[in-house]
Amino acid sequence: MDRPSPHPHAWWLGLLLSQALVALLWWRLGWQWGLPLMLASHALLWWGVLAPGSALYGPVLRRLPLAAGDRRVWLTIDDGPSDDTLPILDLLDSHGARASFFLVGERARQRPELVREILRRGHAIGNHSHGHPQAWFWALGPRRMAREIDTAQAVLTEISGDPPRWFRAVVGHANPFVHGPLKRHGLARVGWSARGFDGVRGDARRAVRRIERDLAPGAIVLLHEGAAHGGNVETIALLLRRMAELGYTTVLPRGR
Repeated sequence: MDRPSPHPHAWWLGLLLSQALVALLWWRLGWQWGLPLMLASHALLWWGVLAPGSALYGPVLRRLPLAAGDRRVWLTIDDGPSDDTLPILDLLDSHGARASFFLVGERARQRPELVREILRRGHAIGNHSHGHPQAWFWALGPRRMAREIDTAQAVLTEISGDPPRWFRAVVGHANPFVHGPLKRHGLARVGWSARGFDGVRGDARRAVRRIERDLAPGAIVLLHEGAAHGGNVETIALLLRRMAELGYTTVLPRGR
């Protein structure tokens, strides 16, 4: 469940074959068939980039394979470290919960003590790019994409002493150039199955209600820290209380 793509460049073959098929059908059946097929094939390629859970260009883990009665979920917290990190760690400690923090490389470099504190308290870290180019991550070319992943991996490894083994794409978007660097570093891409949009909205109760609808054994819960609206700590506090009421606990997949 946690292996990087074994064939990160296989999408090239799929692209060439699909366009060859479109050209053949256009030639045999005319533009009335060929044009819609070409547009449909391009829409599929764009879906692979913009749909957060798409595995078109490589595997993405969206749920842990737990038994139906195993009421454990994986809490994942993006965009740190930040001023929220220590309060969140205290909340997790008070509930006996564990989480994986998907960290931004340049923020980790500025606050390495927070990275070490995350690990000291028994949590895990993952790679969430170096500069978090939120508006353009989906469009990065192969060199820039590799630099985002490589640099963050180097920074987090230097601080922690161990290379992270999990990666989350910025905004969940992963274009064809993501999985080559992931394979090189042995990184597995992680998505989510429950989210409350707490990275952009500060209404903690609404965020928790949205997450609760998708809570299930093995759910991967997407949370954030350090958002400008300042509501992330409250959201996590409410979620942890609600999870306890519903009988959910947390699990960390093996490894870091």
